[in-house]
Amino acid sequence: MFIVTAKEMYDMDRLAMQEIGLDGKLLMENAGRAVAWKVMRKISQTDKICVLAGAGNNGGDGFVIARTLLDHNYHVEVLQVVPNDKVTGDAYDHKRIYEKCGGQVVPYETGSIQMVKEADVLIDAMIGIGIKGEVREPFASLISLINAEQSYVISVDIPSGVPADEGGESFHAVQADYTIIIGAPKQSVFLPYTASYYGEWEVVSIGLPTFIFKRLTSKGMWQLEDVKKTLPKRQLFDHKGNHGRGLIIGGCKEMPGALSMSVQAALKSGAGLIMGASSLPVIQMIAGNCVEATYSALSATDGYLDNHSEINLDSYDAIAIGMGLGRKECTKDLVKYVIEKATCPIIIDGDGLYHLSQLLPQINERTHPSVITPHPGEMAMLLGVSVRELLKQPFQYAKEFATAYRVYVVLKGRYTIVTSPEGVQMVNPTGNPGLAKGGSGDVLTGIALAMVMQKQSLLQALSNACYIHGMSADLLVQHQHSEHDLLATDVINGITDVYRTISSSG
Repeated sequence: MFIVTAKEMYDMDRLAMQEIGLDGKLLMENAGRAVAWKVMRKISQTDKICVLAGAGNNGGDGFVIARTLLDHNYHVEVLQVVPNDKVTGDAYDHKRIYEKCGGQVVPYETGSIQMVKEADVLIDAMIGIGIKGEVREPFASLISLINAEQSYVISVDIPSGVPADEGGESFHAVQADYTIIIGAPKQSVFLPYTASYYGEWEVVSIGLPTFIFKRLTSKGMWQLEDVKKTLPKRQLFDHKGNHGRGLIIGGCKEMPGALSMSVQAALKSGAGLIMGASSLPVIQMIAGNCVEATYSALSATDGYLDNHSEINLDSYDAIAIGMGLGRKECTKDLVKYVIEKATCPIIIDGDGLYHLSQLLPQINERTHPSVITPHPGEMAMLLGVSVRELLKQPFQYAKEFATAYRVYVVLKGRYTIVTSPEGVQMVNPTGNPGLAKGGSGDVLTGIALAMVMQKQSLLQALSNACYIHGMSADLLVQHQHSEHDLLATDVINGITDVYRTISSSG
């Protein structure tokens, strides 16, 4: 599923009409009817429905929705919230069709407040994706009225007042219960300041050809179908060497469990062989948790690894470093050594990211793939911006960093964004608040290490890792746990059900 900006969506409509020859009225008809069918699944014949129609495509969709509902014997009225001279083009044509089919359009001046107050269902088709700045009257007052009512609110494409793109933090918008997105999700669906306004959401197709999306956007949402297409299947004569030999370096006296969780997650996710490297006391504490791994004891001073020359990096297919490593000067030297000497993909997480802020020239010089897995605080630190600023524009910031330093960025969050060095971005939809707990990131790194060593592109591998990680949490909350008691180690154990679910779903 593709993700678009407002400009990309407008360009897609334009190309569909100008280059392919799809008629604008037909696209509007497709959109309105597709939305109407979704609406019918949420309402009943006894509901009193008020469609609030603005100008442009959003208002035109509203007229088609109203006509379709009217055709199916729903009690529907249209409140036109703009003057007649603002309803032009395809929207005007569909307004006329609606009226000729027996529909009534009530001007804002004569019926607004009472119609809104009396409705059981409000369909918000007032403002589309092109809004810039603060909403003006009468929209501002109507939005306040809608939000104050107890009606069920359905927004068409985007809740009125919500910006489609990044950067929005302060705005006045409809709080929808359900949003039916047209064509493709907009960026604001996935942003912390805007996502909640959408409520529950679905996407409907209006007939735009796939090649148009591929031409104009490099962002998408990674879905179960993508996992099933790309996740390598085990072959009859496979052996452990076919699925990668990985090295995981981490752990210190205060955080031995971080290494343990990454090692377990990597093996549970399908890695053939995993070596855990840490100090002897850490290994003695964790080895019993995962007897299938091998371990390498490294020298340490006061519980922190201090001798990088002991590590042979040449015999591994991928390396992960940083989980529970510590923030000492000696551990920075270890991270630097791995960045400079490893001749395979490396994944940097946790304290490794803290050190990376001083090692950006070295990461930029690598000729083999590099992956970083920051949470927003770590990403903001690497960029030198506030977390608040980062969360306003995570797509942009992740892309700028990935392309500048030629790394894969896995920016963790409710909707984790995976970005390639070429700027291609994939959003992961799985996961729940149960993952907001210590150790979840260590588990993700272990899964990512296993995926990177399988036969798939790195972007696919990282997208699959995020999906599996989140899906494990989702299945566990559905069947065994709550979002409160879920632990990172539970997520490791839940990987079994993820693979079983994927394989059984065809």
